[in-house]
Amino acid sequence: MKIYNYNDLSKSKIKELCSRQIDDDKLIEERVIDIIETVKKDGDKALFNFAKTFDQVALEKLFLDNEELEAIASTIPDEAKKAINTAYQNIKTFHQSQLKTEDKVETMTGVVCWRETRAIEKVGLYIPGGTAVLPSTFLMLATPAILAGCKEIVVCSPPQSDGKTNCYLAYCAILLGIDKIYLAGGAQAVAAMALGTESVPQVYKIFGPGNRYVTTAKTMLQNKVAIDMPAGPSEVLVIADETANPSFVAADLLAQAEHGIDSQSILVSTSNEMIAETLKEIESQIAELPRKDIAAKAIANSYAILTTDLQESMDFSNQYAPEHLILATDQFESIIPLIINAGSVFLGNLTPESAGDYASGTNHTLPTSGFAKAYSGVSLDAFVKKITFQHLSKDGLKHIGATVETLAAAEGLQAHKNAVTIRLKTL
Repeated sequence: MKIYNYNDLSKSKIKELCSRQIDDDKLIEERVIDIIETVKKDGDKALFNFAKTFDQVALEKLFLDNEELEAIASTIPDEAKKAINTAYQNIKTFHQSQLKTEDKVETMTGVVCWRETRAIEKVGLYIPGGTAVLPSTFLMLATPAILAGCKEIVVCSPPQSDGKTNCYLAYCAILLGIDKIYLAGGAQAVAAMALGTESVPQVYKIFGPGNRYVTTAKTMLQNKVAIDMPAGPSEVLVIADETANPSFVAADLLAQAEHGIDSQSILVSTSNEMIAETLKEIESQIAELPRKDIAAKAIANSYAILTTDLQESMDFSNQYAPEHLILATDQFESIIPLIINAGSVFLGNLTPESAGDYASGTNHTLPTSGFAKAYSGVSLDAFVKKITFQHLSKDGLKHIGATVETLAAAEGLQAHKNAVTIRLKTL
């Protein structure tokens, strides 16, 4: 992990360090285009063939029904069942608090405006199943979808070698009341949900993380379907001062690094000693990780920055706009107001990012690659639309009428003006 001094960095170098976009891979783009076109043309047949090609599984059918899911879920270890139940309750409690009714507003006498929430009727949830199977993502996406009132929730996840899903995903499905999991992964799953096949229903919005094929497919299909947000490799930025614990900081950096070789784990510290001790801890802890080879490559792709103070640390963080921001300092309260760009923030030395990944209640589907400058993480709001309403009484039409007539005339839109004038004449 390379170490930089913030005060020695030029604006162009800071921009370079904050730009973690992976170069466009034309081969991936070409393959995804081919996959999308094949799914569009061949439907279910394409999904069966892709399962053979990419998952090495000859599927008998493209989904698991409720009875099959219950049988698989029954094999879950008790400890895992209890953990999923706890996580689900916390996620549900947090997202339930986001259900709000807005007040009606009288903008002028007799003119009343308001917004009402309506659920997106059909949503697609992509649950990865590659190098890591993620029941936590199932909970994070399906819980707010259910609370929002989405009528149709389509879940896709790659099949395992036995042509089924694992007990953790199956248990989540039963717990959430979802009676079907479609056995499709990668770009082909995204294409199926966006376009529809004989078995997989077409949806209006697709959610969920995935590899570069999944991300590319979501981006390419935005003319057909809405998506949750642009996505890229996972990332964490830890701001640590002398009050931080180097072993904690190292564990947090490695927790993100084990996601994938293109993940980034950035350390920004006011202390040279803290950086040195953390790097020692990384060397010690990484040796014990089952995914140490993946983590090592990610750490090699990461860096540390020495800053003068916490203000400087936050200046860099806001330019980087991290998916996950950890404030490993006793002074976290004082720098919360300085946070402008971040997906999710973890405060103090006893708040690991892993808590948010699994069970604290906040959502772990977050903007990456600098998109935290403009996007929020997934919440209940992501599964609803806000529809505006307005009502004019006689007094309201009298009060607002002349204003609308004047503006319509100024824009040369006579029919707009007439729509008001013809009503005013009846009063």
